[in-house]
Amino acid sequence: MAHIFRVGELTRAIREVVEAEFPFVFVRGQISNLSRPSSGHIYFTLKDAEAALVAVWFKGARGGSVTEAWDRYNPVTGEILEPDLAGRLADGMEVLCAGRLTVYPPRGVYQLVVEMVEELGAGRLHLEFEALKRELTALGYFDASRKRPPPVHPGRVALVTAASGAAVRDFIRVGRGRGHGCKVVLYDVPVQGEAAPERIAEALLRIGREGAAQVAVLIRGGGSIEDLWAFNTRIVADAVFRCPVPVVCGVGHEVDVTIADLVADVRAATPSHAAQILWPERREYVQRLDDLETAAGNAVSRLLGARGDRLAHLARGLTWVSPKNRLERAGAAFSTLVGRLERAGTDVMKRRGERLELIRDRLVSCAGPGRGLDTAAWARRVADLAGRLEASAASLADGRERALERAVLRLAGLDPMGPLARGYSLVTLERTGKYLRRAVDAAKGDKLAVMVYEGMVRAEVTGVAAAGDGAPDRNPERNPDGMGKRT
Repeated sequence: MAHIFRVGELTRAIREVVEAEFPFVFVRGQISNLSRPSSGHIYFTLKDAEAALVAVWFKGARGGSVTEAWDRYNPVTGEILEPDLAGRLADGMEVLCAGRLTVYPPRGVYQLVVEMVEELGAGRLHLEFEALKRELTALGYFDASRKRPPPVHPGRVALVTAASGAAVRDFIRVGRGRGHGCKVVLYDVPVQGEAAPERIAEALLRIGREGAAQVAVLIRGGGSIEDLWAFNTRIVADAVFRCPVPVVCGVGHEVDVTIADLVADVRAATPSHAAQILWPERREYVQRLDDLETAAGNAVSRLLGARGDRLAHLARGLTWVSPKNRLERAGAAFSTLVGRLERAGTDVMKRRGERLELIRDRLVSCAGPGRGLDTAAWARRVADLAGRLEASAASLADGRERALERAVLRLAGLDPMGPLARGYSLVTLERTGKYLRRAVDAAKGDKLAVMVYEGMVRAEVTGVAAAGDGAPDRNPERNPDGMGKRT
């Protein structure tokens, strides 16, 4: 009679067979039914077109150290399994799981107890992307110093993209509204697939050879990393780098960044944005002009303010050194000296009188009682001394007054307007801005500014003749300050 199994007994027997036969396996499939309960474990189903396999990734099996990761590798491909993708796992992701098969008795189903997970497809491409990025960075492909600004409102644009894609329609729509008079030449190339990288590179090289375009635009609509991979290849990066005209690259959406974007002179977030970069709206120019006008007005105001302050300072200085003020100051000094002289004469007379009185008193006392004093003789003596004193004081005052008058005359002689009032003139050569001191310094046709008393005369040289060449020289003593002859 055949052995009759209990359910639990049969399930345990099956588990022993499964675990013994499949102690460690690698399974490739697509994630579905992903679940993250509060326990921290991750439950999902691995499936393909033919079957599905329940999988569990226990919390304790995740996040191993780097050293432990070296011990966990794929013996089939030789690749090291990524230690923890728990935070990035999502439904639809293609993964390679490593673990052991077992049977879960409460449900009677077999399942995969996951030890390690590696992302396939996008994960491998991501590693290739980073490797190429590091290589091109070392070669200077991304240096900002080599980036060229695109022309503003270019007249001829080379557009590299697929003729049937939405990207070309978006670009042309924006360009039609903004790029008036611009010619766009389309270089129709595949933007995904095995042939895409070589075709894109050939188009960029052709643009360089033809030399007609002012700027090259490389665009494509959004897609997965696999769809955009042509723009992450070395051949396309080299073609963008060597393109002789600026390259604007707008691949995918704003979050998509490709190697071509990084190498290009300008990166656009989308194909439409690439057109907006080349043809800004008119209101942006108006705003720019307004900003420039405001900045220019502020600069002129600051300049005029500074020049006004400078002129005010110079005016105050000229007022101080003007002949009128100098004469006024000299007159005030003269009045002060006259006052001091008058006071000095009075003081001298007073002191001399007091001294004479003292001498008279001493003489009287020396004569003694009963001795007569010839007062008449002394009176004559005193009168004589007083006359001599007055004459001396008058002579001193006259000398001081004459010295002061000479000083005033010398000061008046320094007034530049004095010679002009007497018929002289100051002649300035306008092309040099300097005084004309000699006739040979002027040439026929030169413009002259002739300063005369109370005015300015503009003149033009019709001929030049130096002294001794037939021209009269009525004043051979030339003024070193450029003063002209007296008329």
